[in-house]
Amino acid sequence: MLGIHGDNAPMNTERPAFVWTIAGSDSGGGAGIQADLATIQDLGCHGCSVITTVTAQSSVAVTLVEPVSAAMLMAQLTTLLSDLPPKAIKIGLLADQTQVALLADWIASFKIHYPSVPVIVDPVMVASCGDALAVDNCQDIKSAAKSALDFKPFKGLIELITPNVLELGRLTHSDVSTKAQFAAAALALSQSLDCSVLAKGGDVSFGSTDILADTHAQTHASTYAQTQANVHVIALDSNGWDLALAEDYLVCRQVRASSKLHQNGRFWLACQRVNTRHNHGSGCTLSSAIAAVLAQGFVLQDAVVVAKAYVSQGLSAAIGLGQGPGPLARTGWPNDLSRYAKINLCDGNFISHHLNQHLDVRCDLVATVLSATDQATAQVRIASTPPQNILSHGFKVLDADLGVYPVVSDLTMLEGLLAAGVKTVQLRIKTDISELTTAELAESDLGKSALSRCESGEPELIGSELEAQIQTAIALGKHFNAQLFINDHWQLAIKYHAFGVHLGQEDLAVTDLAAIQAAGLALGISSHSYFELLLAHQYSPSYIALGHIFPTTTKQMPSAPQGLAKLKHYVALLQDHYPLVAIGGIDLTNLAKVKATGVGNIAVVRAITKAKDPLAAFAELSQAWEQCSLSEELAVNHELGAKHE
Repeated sequence: MLGIHGDNAPMNTERPAFVWTIAGSDSGGGAGIQADLATIQDLGCHGCSVITTVTAQSSVAVTLVEPVSAAMLMAQLTTLLSDLPPKAIKIGLLADQTQVALLADWIASFKIHYPSVPVIVDPVMVASCGDALAVDNCQDIKSAAKSALDFKPFKGLIELITPNVLELGRLTHSDVSTKAQFAAAALALSQSLDCSVLAKGGDVSFGSTDILADTHAQTHASTYAQTQANVHVIALDSNGWDLALAEDYLVCRQVRASSKLHQNGRFWLACQRVNTRHNHGSGCTLSSAIAAVLAQGFVLQDAVVVAKAYVSQGLSAAIGLGQGPGPLARTGWPNDLSRYAKINLCDGNFISHHLNQHLDVRCDLVATVLSATDQATAQVRIASTPPQNILSHGFKVLDADLGVYPVVSDLTMLEGLLAAGVKTVQLRIKTDISELTTAELAESDLGKSALSRCESGEPELIGSELEAQIQTAIALGKHFNAQLFINDHWQLAIKYHAFGVHLGQEDLAVTDLAAIQAAGLALGISSHSYFELLLAHQYSPSYIALGHIFPTTTKQMPSAPQGLAKLKHYVALLQDHYPLVAIGGIDLTNLAKVKATGVGNIAVVRAITKAKDPLAAFAELSQAWEQCSLSEELAVNHELGAKHE
């Protein structure tokens, strides 16, 4: 039986998540409810529709816009909720202020019973053909479009609003011609509506910022000529925009289930502009794709980057159907890494806060780790390795798969594993006692020392003990010719020439990556989401860790368990680019299921460190992993043989 996209994957029999689209009907089929439902299904969910408006629309014109009655709008909402409650809601075209008020009241009531269901608003005002859509009584389309609907009734009720440049300017009553003005308006809108904002800059170079000042044909002809002329050319216009890129601005505001690192962050998301006039329904597609990804348990930042990649794919494959712009193609879940946006952090507030905390805890350690000579050497390395070289050259490439990758905190256990033939291992010694559980404090000599010395006002002594342990560990790694990664303590790893360093996302903000690269060390980076793995990818590390897959008690985690379905998506995106390591709660009971996702390596902590015989536990895990790999290889060979028969 064929899968959803016509491949030979087995049919998914699990009940899909329900996603509602509350929007207008496009009789031409390229935007509105029609585009939303196609997108939602294409991304693996079941779409339900609440129609707000019926439009007489083609690819070249909107000739009539007629709202449904208030009774019909409410009847659709009530009927659907009684049987098909949503996991996410997308709101598109609302015909008038009355519909805005009705829907805001309904959402307020809905949120009492479904507080965690995200609501995404696409403040549609103008169709791709240039005609206004949100109008009062459909009298004067152009004059009505000049006065935008007031979305303030949605304040505090929605998770995200996705205005384009025209809509952003009208919603904030501001000039958004320059990149700085655009970002400031997005931030102001976020504060005004108490929600996250994705301000879409894809149409910012369409000539005039007021779409009513130009005809549809002039607008698209101008855009197409501009983008064609700027292919492969990095050039900024006078307002600060890169004409070769589609740049969106994401303002996060208390994002649910997100790590604190990105919960309130601000980011530019940039990808190559797609040179096509066939962009009908691109805004509808983006917002409904965000809703569909959110409905499957991803955090908001993940949903945004996946949806942007989906739109990029759809634009690239779009074709014309009528005389005007054609609709986006539906191309399935995006697994082409080149389609994903480059992420640029714009807000350093968290980084500054984290850096201060980092130095408060380890100020003496940071000051004493490197000698004056070592510090001078590091400065020379940093100066000779500009940050952009990290992206162009990347870090050390690993020679072989990591397989089963133990993570330990004890030197005795480390030495035993190395003596038993383990070739890749990580030493993770926690020095922030806030991360240690009571049991870990009792079991760890370093933890007990840290606690007693903090109580006695002598935290600086942690540095010498830590340095001695890491120095010994690195020496053991070299003696046994193993790939030993030091977790977090990059200065010591450089000083004693470790094989590699492993960093968390929060460590990237306070680590000199150029110094690590210049020292020739390998780099592993943790990730807990699409957004974080894309950030990790931008540093071109030696490997990327994906987790935590299952619930774990080894450390306090900044996010919810990722699960196997998400892991499978991450692997599909990155498996051809990096060694990938799944981590978090993995043991013999679930190892085969993890392997079935296609991930090549697993990191194990408690399955070894809490075992009665850690060496025997490692051997058993390794044997089971190899058996899974062999079974997988036999299955592939059998499938290939069947095709040739």
